Amino acid sequence: MERQNRSILAEFVLLGFPKVGHAKGWLFFLLLLAYLFTISGNMLIFLVIRLDAALHTPMYHFVSVLSFLELWYTATTIPKMLANLLSEKKTISFAGCLLQTYFFHSLGASECYLLTAMAYDRYLAICRPLHYPAIMTPTLCFKMAACCWTCGFLCPISEVILVSQLPFCGDNEIPHIFCDFPPLLSLACKDTSTNVLVDFAINAFIILITFLFIMVSYGKIIGAILKIKTTAGRKKAFSTCASHLIVVLIFFGSIIFMYVRLRKSYSLTLDRTLAVVYSVLTPLANPIIYSLRNKELIKAIKRTIFRKGDIGSPSHH
Repeated sequence: MERQNRSILAEFVLLGFPKVGHAKGWLFFLLLLAYLFTISGNMLIFLVIRLDAALHTPMYHFVSVLSFLELWYTATTIPKMLANLLSEKKTISFAGCLLQTYFFHSLGASECYLLTAMAYDRYLAICRPLHYPAIMTPTLCFKMAACCWTCGFLCPISEVILVSQLPFCGDNEIPHIFCDFPPLLSLACKDTSTNVLVDFAINAFIILITFLFIMVSYGKIIGAILKIKTTAGRKKAFSTCASHLIVVLIFFGSIIFMYVRLRKSYSLTLDRTLAVVYSVLTPLANPIIYSLRNKELIKAIKRTIFRKGDIGSPSHH
């Protein structure tokens, strides 16, 4: 019976931003602008770090991996949002909806792990500077980044399998800007308390454990920075961490409210607003935060753009 019910509902309708009305064109333009800036900003940071030998350090390795991840993270949702703003037919197939949900969550989980790896790197650099080169080797950097991606892509599998087994036999309108677990669960014509509990357990584990680890790392980092005798030394040590901490607080601040809860939804307006913050604004802010707060990266961007011949190609590996 469930299989039959689900086959009746072959596609969903993404309601997106239903109350924008005449402002639809402006919203499309702003979203397209944000997407183009996100792609070009993150692509620029990724390429500059990969091409400039002066930036072949663990910290920049992780920043480049984060920029690469943001390219895919935004690609899972924003193009479909843009298409829906122009189209009268805002449909997405059942399989397409599950795929979008899976990739969005797997890339989001990968980002949680990656931000944690970056916090550990900063902790070692500031709290254990003498041991740092011996511990944070290029091999360990590569393994940590690979582990972040692997764990991230394994995390949402059970949630997706559980959702795929649910019967969807009535309303097919998803009151959200993209496919996600909370709005999907609200459409199922069956008790979804198991799904809500599984989602809560997985999200709480990923988000809260990683956030706690990052905050503990930063507690130790700030303690170590305060012990530095000179003001210039304190300023330099904190400036390498400030951009990462800003990104962490924006990203985790919005996803904790959205995913660590034992209810399907709070309010549709709040859900949409939070979704815009972590799916559009955070990836957009990352290149701005990292480049504006980082003199070394700005110099490398200028070197790459204006003096291509000076890039240290022999060290490119």
